[in-house]
Amino acid sequence: MASQLAYKARIASTSSLEKIFNAQEMIASSRIAKARNVALAAKPYSDAIFDAVQALAQHTHISHPIVRKDEDNPRVAVLALTADRGMAGAYTSSIIRETESLLAKLDDKGKKPELYVYGRRGVTYYKYRGRDVRGTWEGNSDAPGVEVAEEISKALLDAYMKPADEGGVSELYVVFTEFVNMVVQKVRILRMLPVEIVSVEGEQAEASGVPEAQPLYTFEPSRDEVLDRVLPKYVQSRIHECLLTSAASETASRQNAMHTATDNARNLIDELTRKLNATRQAAITQELTEIIGSADALNNEKE
Repeated sequence: MASQLAYKARIASTSSLEKIFNAQEMIASSRIAKARNVALAAKPYSDAIFDAVQALAQHTHISHPIVRKDEDNPRVAVLALTADRGMAGAYTSSIIRETESLLAKLDDKGKKPELYVYGRRGVTYYKYRGRDVRGTWEGNSDAPGVEVAEEISKALLDAYMKPADEGGVSELYVVFTEFVNMVVQKVRILRMLPVEIVSVEGEQAEASGVPEAQPLYTFEPSRDEVLDRVLPKYVQSRIHECLLTSAASETASRQNAMHTATDNARNLIDELTRKLNATRQAAITQELTEIIGSADALNNEKE
């Protein structure tokens, strides 16, 4: 059985950790509402521009890079959105695991993935393992601004628009965590470019019995110029939305992890306190036994 000093030292250290965990939980709780509202506020604009681009690609015959790229180019870009700080449970490890799975699938298909990483935890992970990373960004992963979204989107769009012989990529994937609610955050893989065409003429049209109306589009001043202006805004809005929903997910994960850690620390303190009391009682009992035994021995000598 451990000594009383050892139990007291462990109780003191665990109490200090419990205070840190509790403080981190309260900080995350104070930030989660703002992060959630910001993420939800950015979603309508991003969804609107995505729906417009998808409808445009579905109902017009265009060969712009926004909808199709040179398929002979095996290079693809993968952006992983991780966290800058720890104490968020399995948040970063889940993203890294999904990223590794995507990279393995792309390798199996004969692709050559080029990795981009946002977040200090992810950057450190891949640098420690000697993985070649094409671009990295760090700072404020729990509260990303428009500036970092512009910087990331510009780097990725430049890589996408380059010709294959200059090191360009033919596809762009983003691995991020989608904020569903305070308890559920899902890791998702989004193929941002080229835009995936999802036909809505199948089951929905058959179920309604009414053929879908085909919209007509006219471009001013020209089709290529309009799409050239839309493409950067589309990429930036989608990346900004992914950053914001990842920030909300990170904060929620940190709050849940710190709440669990606080409860575990308190349970451990209670268990150590019980063991300390048992050790103290055993020591007192032993001392009483020795005193009584010594008194009996003295009485026997006198007799």
